[in-house]
Amino acid sequence: MKRILLFIATNIAIMFVLSITLRILGVDSILAANGSDLNIQALVILSGVIGFGGSFISLLISKWMAKRMTGAVVITQPANNMEQWLVDIVEKQAKIVGIKMPEVAIFPSPAMNAFATGASKNNALMAVSQGLLDSMSQGEIEAVVGHEMSHIANGDMVTLALIQGVVNTFVVFLSRIVGHVVDRVILKNEQGHGIGYFITVMIAQVVLSILASTIVMYFSRKREFIADTGGADLAGHQNMINALKRLGQVEPEALPEQMAAFGINDKGGFMALFSSHPPIEARIAALEARALQGA
Repeated sequence: MKRILLFIATNIAIMFVLSITLRILGVDSILAANGSDLNIQALVILSGVIGFGGSFISLLISKWMAKRMTGAVVITQPANNMEQWLVDIVEKQAKIVGIKMPEVAIFPSPAMNAFATGASKNNALMAVSQGLLDSMSQGEIEAVVGHEMSHIANGDMVTLALIQGVVNTFVVFLSRIVGHVVDRVILKNEQGHGIGYFITVMIAQVVLSILASTIVMYFSRKREFIADTGGADLAGHQNMINALKRLGQVEPEALPEQMAAFGINDKGGFMALFSSHPPIEARIAALEARALQGA
Protein backbone atom coordinates (compact mmCIF):
# COMPACT_ATOMS: atom_id res chain seq x y z
CA MET A 1 0.00 0.00 0.00
CA LYS A 2 2.86 2.39 0.82
CA ARG A 3 4.38 1.83 -2.61
CA ILE A 4 1.03 2.43 -4.35
CA LEU A 5 0.66 5.70 -2.44
CA LEU A 6 4.23 6.54 -3.45
CA PHE A 7 3.28 5.74 -7.04
CA ILE A 8 0.39 8.25 -6.93
CA ALA A 9 2.41 10.88 -5.06
CA THR A 10 5.28 10.58 -7.56
CA ASN A 11 2.83 11.03 -10.44
CA ILE A 12 1.49 14.24 -8.92
CA ALA A 13 4.97 15.48 -8.03
CA ILE A 14 6.30 14.91 -11.56
CA MET A 15 3.43 16.85 -13.11
CA PHE A 16 3.85 19.68 -10.58
CA VAL A 17 7.62 19.93 -11.08
CA LEU A 18 7.30 19.86 -14.88
CA SER A 19 4.71 22.63 -14.83
CA ILE A 20 6.65 24.87 -12.43
CA THR A 21 10.00 24.30 -14.18
CA LEU A 22 8.63 25.20 -17.60
CA ARG A 23 6.94 28.29 -16.20
CA ILE A 24 10.19 29.43 -14.52
CA LEU A 25 12.11 28.85 -17.75
CA GLY A 26 9.52 30.84 -19.65
CA VAL A 27 8.85 28.09 -22.16
CA ASP A 28 5.16 28.95 -22.39
CA SER A 29 6.02 32.61 -23.07
CA ILE A 30 8.51 31.65 -25.76
CA LEU A 31 5.96 29.44 -27.50
CA ALA A 32 3.30 32.15 -27.25
CA ALA A 33 5.66 34.71 -28.78
CA ASN A 34 6.06 32.40 -31.75
CA GLY A 35 2.36 32.02 -32.27
CA SER A 36 2.01 28.77 -30.35
CA ASP A 37 -1.25 27.97 -28.59
CA LEU A 38 0.17 25.02 -26.62
CA ASN A 39 -1.34 24.58 -23.15
CA ILE A 40 1.65 23.48 -21.09
CA GLN A 41 -0.34 22.58 -17.98
CA ALA A 42 -2.78 20.44 -19.94
CA LEU A 43 0.11 18.69 -21.68
CA VAL A 44 1.83 18.01 -18.35
CA ILE A 45 -1.34 16.38 -17.01
CA LEU A 46 -1.85 14.38 -20.20
CA SER A 47 1.77 13.20 -20.13
CA GLY A 48 1.47 12.08 -16.51
CA VAL A 49 -1.77 10.23 -17.14
CA ILE A 50 -0.37 8.45 -20.21
CA GLY A 51 3.09 7.82 -18.74
CA PHE A 52 2.04 6.54 -15.34
CA GLY A 53 -1.30 5.10 -16.50
CA GLY A 54 0.32 2.65 -18.89
CA SER A 55 2.93 1.63 -16.35
CA PHE A 56 0.32 1.19 -13.62
CA ILE A 57 -1.96 -0.91 -15.81
CA SER A 58 0.99 -3.12 -16.81
CA LEU A 59 1.78 -3.63 -13.13
CA LEU A 60 -1.80 -4.58 -12.27
CA ILE A 61 -2.06 -7.19 -15.02
CA SER A 62 1.54 -8.42 -14.76
CA LYS A 63 0.70 -11.83 -13.28
CA TRP A 64 -2.06 -12.45 -15.80
CA MET A 65 0.22 -11.46 -18.68
CA ALA A 66 3.17 -13.49 -17.39
CA LYS A 67 1.14 -16.70 -17.21
CA ARG A 68 -0.11 -16.29 -20.75
CA MET A 69 3.15 -15.19 -22.33
CA THR A 70 5.20 -18.01 -20.81
CA GLY A 71 2.57 -20.72 -20.43
CA ALA A 72 3.33 -20.87 -16.71
CA VAL A 73 1.10 -23.29 -14.80
CA VAL A 74 0.46 -22.48 -11.15
CA ILE A 75 0.95 -25.40 -8.78
CA THR A 76 -2.35 -25.71 -6.94
CA GLN A 77 -1.77 -29.32 -5.94
CA PRO A 78 1.79 -30.69 -6.24
CA ALA A 79 1.84 -33.56 -8.75
CA ASN A 80 5.22 -35.01 -7.69
CA ASN A 81 8.00 -34.75 -5.13
CA MET A 82 9.84 -32.02 -7.03
CA GLU A 83 6.77 -29.78 -7.15
CA GLN A 84 6.12 -30.38 -3.45
CA TRP A 85 9.74 -29.55 -2.64
CA LEU A 86 9.56 -26.36 -4.72
CA VAL A 87 6.38 -25.20 -2.98
CA ASP A 88 7.91 -25.96 0.42
CA ILE A 89 11.06 -23.94 -0.41
CA VAL A 90 9.01 -20.94 -1.54
CA GLU A 91 6.84 -21.15 1.56
CA LYS A 92 9.90 -21.33 3.83
CA GLN A 93 11.58 -18.37 2.14
CA ALA A 94 8.35 -16.33 2.15
CA LYS A 95 8.22 -16.67 5.93
CA ILE A 96 11.88 -15.66 6.27
CA VAL A 97 11.50 -12.48 4.17
CA GLY A 98 8.12 -11.66 5.71
CA ILE A 99 5.73 -11.78 2.76
CA LYS A 100 2.60 -13.71 1.91
CA MET A 101 3.10 -16.94 0.02
CA PRO A 102 3.25 -16.08 -3.70
CA GLU A 103 1.78 -18.27 -6.39
CA VAL A 104 4.32 -20.87 -7.50
CA ALA A 105 4.41 -21.89 -11.15
CA ILE A 106 6.45 -23.84 -13.67
CA PHE A 107 6.70 -22.76 -17.30
CA PRO A 108 7.51 -25.16 -20.15
CA SER A 109 10.94 -24.06 -21.37
CA PRO A 110 14.06 -26.21 -21.75
CA ALA A 111 16.22 -23.18 -20.90
CA MET A 112 17.26 -22.41 -17.33
CA ASN A 113 15.31 -19.36 -16.24
CA ALA A 114 12.97 -18.02 -13.59
CA PHE A 115 11.04 -14.83 -12.91
CA ALA A 116 8.92 -13.06 -10.34
CA THR A 117 6.14 -10.57 -10.97
CA GLY A 118 2.99 -9.16 -9.43
CA ALA A 119 1.28 -5.93 -8.40
CA SER A 120 2.71 -6.06 -4.87
CA LYS A 121 4.95 -8.14 -2.62
CA ASN A 122 1.90 -9.83 -1.10
CA ASN A 123 0.24 -10.52 -4.44
CA ALA A 124 3.03 -12.04 -6.49
CA LEU A 125 3.95 -14.93 -8.77
CA MET A 126 7.25 -16.84 -8.67
CA ALA A 127 7.91 -19.13 -11.61
CA VAL A 128 10.77 -21.37 -12.70
CA SER A 129 11.33 -23.12 -16.00
CA GLN A 130 11.19 -26.88 -16.39
CA GLY A 131 14.70 -26.67 -17.81
CA LEU A 132 15.97 -25.09 -14.61
CA LEU A 133 14.39 -27.83 -12.49
CA ASP A 134 15.89 -30.52 -14.74
CA SER A 135 19.38 -29.01 -14.93
CA MET A 136 20.24 -27.56 -11.53
CA SER A 137 20.91 -29.14 -8.16
CA GLN A 138 18.48 -28.48 -5.33
CA GLY A 139 20.89 -26.05 -3.70
CA GLU A 140 21.20 -24.07 -6.93
CA ILE A 141 17.44 -24.07 -7.45
CA GLU A 142 16.94 -22.85 -3.90
CA ALA A 143 19.35 -19.99 -4.60
CA VAL A 144 17.50 -19.02 -7.79
CA VAL A 145 14.22 -19.12 -5.89
CA GLY A 146 15.82 -16.94 -3.21
CA HIS A 147 16.90 -14.45 -5.86
CA GLU A 148 13.33 -14.17 -7.16
CA MET A 149 11.86 -14.03 -3.67
CA SER A 150 14.21 -11.15 -2.92
CA HIS A 151 12.83 -9.29 -5.95
CA ILE A 152 9.36 -9.77 -4.50
CA ALA A 153 10.29 -8.87 -0.91
CA ASN A 154 12.13 -5.74 -2.06
CA GLY A 155 9.13 -4.58 -4.07
CA ASP A 156 11.16 -4.41 -7.26
CA MET A 157 8.09 -4.73 -9.47
CA VAL A 158 6.58 -1.51 -8.10
CA THR A 159 9.96 0.25 -7.97
CA LEU A 160 10.65 -0.35 -11.66
CA ALA A 161 7.05 0.54 -12.52
CA LEU A 162 7.58 3.89 -10.78
CA ILE A 163 10.80 4.50 -12.68
CA GLN A 164 9.17 3.45 -15.96
CA GLY A 165 6.26 5.77 -15.26
CA VAL A 166 8.58 8.72 -14.67
CA VAL A 167 10.55 8.20 -17.88
CA ASN A 168 7.34 7.54 -19.84
CA THR A 169 5.97 10.87 -18.62
CA PHE A 170 9.04 12.74 -19.85
CA VAL A 171 9.03 10.88 -23.18
CA VAL A 172 5.37 11.70 -23.85
CA PHE A 173 5.81 15.31 -22.78
CA LEU A 174 9.06 16.10 -24.59
CA SER A 175 8.05 14.36 -27.82
CA ARG A 176 4.92 16.50 -28.03
CA ILE A 177 6.83 19.67 -27.19
CA VAL A 178 9.26 18.91 -30.03
CA GLY A 179 6.38 18.11 -32.39
CA HIS A 180 4.57 21.30 -31.49
CA VAL A 181 7.66 23.48 -31.96
CA VAL A 182 8.35 21.93 -35.36
CA ASP A 183 4.72 22.33 -36.42
CA ARG A 184 4.17 25.89 -35.22
CA VAL A 185 7.58 27.56 -35.15
CA ILE A 186 9.42 25.86 -38.02
CA LEU A 187 6.61 24.84 -40.39
CA LYS A 188 4.47 27.88 -39.42
CA ASN A 189 1.28 25.85 -39.30
CA GLU A 190 -1.30 28.11 -37.60
CA GLN A 191 -4.41 25.96 -37.48
CA GLY A 192 -4.58 22.63 -35.70
CA HIS A 193 -1.70 20.21 -35.96
CA GLY A 194 -0.40 19.30 -39.37
CA ILE A 195 1.30 16.15 -40.60
CA GLY A 196 4.65 17.57 -39.52
CA TYR A 197 3.53 17.46 -35.90
CA PHE A 198 2.45 13.83 -35.96
CA ILE A 199 5.55 12.62 -37.82
CA THR A 200 7.84 14.56 -35.50
CA VAL A 201 6.07 13.25 -32.39
CA MET A 202 6.38 9.65 -33.59
CA ILE A 203 10.08 10.00 -34.40
CA ALA A 204 10.86 11.90 -31.20
CA GLN A 205 8.95 9.38 -29.09
CA VAL A 206 10.88 6.45 -30.57
CA VAL A 207 14.25 8.16 -30.09
CA LEU A 208 13.47 9.38 -26.57
CA SER A 209 12.06 5.98 -25.57
CA ILE A 210 15.27 4.28 -26.62
CA LEU A 211 17.35 6.76 -24.65
CA ALA A 212 15.02 6.58 -21.65
CA SER A 213 15.19 2.78 -21.58
CA THR A 214 18.84 3.06 -20.55
CA ILE A 215 17.70 4.70 -17.31
CA VAL A 216 15.25 1.91 -16.51
CA MET A 217 17.81 -0.76 -17.38
CA TYR A 218 20.43 0.90 -15.17
CA PHE A 219 18.16 0.58 -12.14
CA SER A 220 17.23 -2.96 -13.18
CA ARG A 221 20.89 -3.99 -13.18
CA LYS A 222 21.35 -2.49 -9.71
CA ARG A 223 18.36 -4.46 -8.42
CA GLU A 224 19.90 -7.68 -9.76
CA PHE A 225 22.96 -7.33 -7.54
CA ILE A 226 20.69 -6.79 -4.54
CA ALA A 227 18.57 -9.83 -5.44
CA ASP A 228 21.72 -11.94 -5.78
CA THR A 229 22.73 -11.07 -2.23
CA GLY A 230 19.22 -11.91 -1.10
CA GLY A 231 19.45 -15.31 -2.78
CA ALA A 232 22.83 -15.86 -1.15
CA ASP A 233 21.43 -15.01 2.28
CA LEU A 234 18.51 -17.39 1.82
CA ALA A 235 20.34 -20.33 0.24
CA GLY A 236 24.05 -19.76 0.87
CA HIS A 237 26.69 -17.82 -1.04
CA GLN A 238 28.15 -20.88 -2.73
CA ASN A 239 24.77 -22.10 -3.95
CA MET A 240 24.05 -18.67 -5.46
CA ILE A 241 27.49 -18.52 -7.06
CA ASN A 242 27.12 -22.06 -8.42
CA ALA A 243 23.71 -21.20 -9.86
CA LEU A 244 25.12 -18.17 -11.64
CA LYS A 245 28.04 -20.18 -12.96
CA ARG A 246 25.62 -22.76 -14.33
CA LEU A 247 23.63 -20.00 -16.03
CA GLY A 248 26.82 -18.59 -17.50
CA GLN A 249 27.65 -21.90 -19.18
CA VAL A 250 24.73 -21.73 -21.60
CA GLU A 251 23.18 -19.13 -23.88
CA PRO A 252 20.07 -17.97 -22.01
CA GLU A 253 16.64 -17.93 -23.58
CA ALA A 254 15.23 -14.43 -23.21
CA LEU A 255 11.98 -13.94 -21.34
CA PRO A 256 9.29 -11.74 -22.92
CA GLU A 257 10.38 -8.10 -22.84
CA GLN A 258 7.84 -7.09 -20.18
CA MET A 259 9.29 -9.63 -17.72
CA ALA A 260 12.99 -9.68 -18.60
CA ALA A 261 13.96 -7.36 -15.74
CA PHE A 262 12.58 -9.81 -13.16
CA GLY A 263 14.21 -12.98 -14.47
CA ILE A 264 17.34 -14.66 -13.14
CA ASN A 265 19.14 -14.14 -16.44
CA ASP A 266 18.56 -12.50 -19.80
CA LYS A 267 20.26 -12.06 -23.14
CA GLY A 268 20.20 -8.31 -22.68
CA GLY A 269 20.39 -5.78 -25.47
CA PHE A 270 22.93 -5.20 -28.21
CA MET A 271 24.80 -2.91 -25.83
CA ALA A 272 25.41 -3.15 -22.09
CA LEU A 273 23.40 0.04 -21.51
CA PHE A 274 20.28 -1.67 -22.78
CA SER A 275 20.67 -4.89 -20.77
CA SER A 276 18.32 -5.59 -17.85
CA HIS A 277 20.97 -7.77 -16.16
CA PRO A 278 24.65 -7.22 -15.37
CA PRO A 279 27.19 -9.67 -16.83
CA ILE A 280 27.20 -13.01 -15.00
CA GLU A 281 30.91 -12.58 -14.29
CA ALA A 282 30.29 -9.27 -12.49
CA ARG A 283 27.52 -10.79 -10.40
CA ILE A 284 29.72 -13.72 -9.38
CA ALA A 285 32.62 -11.41 -8.54
CA ALA A 286 30.35 -9.28 -6.33
CA LEU A 287 29.14 -12.35 -4.42
CA GLU A 288 32.65 -13.72 -4.00
CA ALA A 289 33.84 -10.37 -2.65
CA ARG A 290 30.92 -10.26 -0.24
CA ALA A 291 31.61 -13.79 0.94
CA LEU A 292 35.26 -12.89 1.63
CA GLN A 293 34.22 -9.84 3.62
CA GLY A 294 31.94 -11.95 5.76
CA ALA A 295 34.56 -14.67 6.29
